[in-house]
Amino acid sequence: MTLGILVISFLLLTGCNQFVNIKQNSKINYFLNKNSIENTLRDWNNIIQVAAHKYKVEEKLIKSIIYVESSGNPYAKSKSNAIGLMQIKPSAAGMEVYRLNGKKGQPSIKELYNPKININIGTAYISFLEKRLMNIKNKDVMRYATIVSYVNGTSALLKTFSKNRKEAINIINTMTTEDFCTHIKKNIQQFKHLVI
Repeated sequence: MTLGILVISFLLLTGCNQFVNIKQNSKINYFLNKNSIENTLRDWNNIIQVAAHKYKVEEKLIKSIIYVESSGNPYAKSKSNAIGLMQIKPSAAGMEVYRLNGKKGQPSIKELYNPKININIGTAYISFLEKRLMNIKNKDVMRYATIVSYVNGTSALLKTFSKNRKEAINIINTMTTEDFCTHIKKNIQQFKHLVI
């Protein structure tokens, strides 16, 4: 459910909801609107703004990820050990960001429960993903690809198109936003409940 709600909240925050149509037979109904997202995240706005500026990442994307991943709860922890506001896995995104910053190891659980550190690592990771996907020409497709990569990893996303990274990007560049979303819906399991 998480990936779908992430995309919906991002679309609501950006005002680009023309592609979203939630199936009526869903077991869980989510009531999302821009005001509820903004109210939930107001405590983190200053930290989000600083991180967005530092890493040149859209504030709306950061807010969407926080809203969906933790509902704004800095003490959230998933079954898979994803921690804090942006649900950072210490041994995955955390370790990658540490590596990019020249640090060894991975962030501690205590660090990831700190909203400032969590948002900083999560935003740095988004920036890293955007750089890995920068050859995607359509900005909307790149945004969606970034969201899917945040949840599933860049390799998982690209492998749905081709085992060869360059070929996968070339295939993505031939697609419209709607074609890309349709492909993701068919090929990424967590996206099955949405019609995009």
